[in-house]
Amino acid sequence: MSSENPLWRKVAVGIIIQNSLVLVCQRKKSARYALKWEFPGGKFEPDESAEQCLHRELREELSIEATIGKKFHTQSWIYPDAGSFEVHYHLIPSFSGTMTNNVFEQIQWIAIRDLRSLDMLEGNKDVVALLVKQSQLI
Repeated sequence: MSSENPLWRKVAVGIIIQNSLVLVCQRKKSARYALKWEFPGGKFEPDESAEQCLHRELREELSIEATIGKKFHTQSWIYPDAGSFEVHYHLIPSFSGTMTNNVFEQIQWIAIRDLRSLDMLEGNKDVVALLVKQSQLI
């Protein structure tokens, strides 16, 4: 994958599931890929692990202290206008704190089976298909 290639940017993404619902976040109107839905997370900082990145990003974006669960999926994704990404998806089985939307247009809890009805960010569509397929196991 991309670990040897410095042109690839690493991203950690959290799949937060509670009561058979998953949290999705909508990008701001002013952002690249405006109003597309995605899972929360962001780019690694230097010398940061996926878990450390997710802790930081979920605190910044949602004001929560997350329990980082097992890795759900890893993929490479290239956006022609934004670059190449190595994306690490982790399940978030629990969190503490009051969830607050700090950076998104809106956030929403949705049934996993309904994820396909959203206008998801292109790079998240493979993991959406996996989530729907494996939803009984999660």
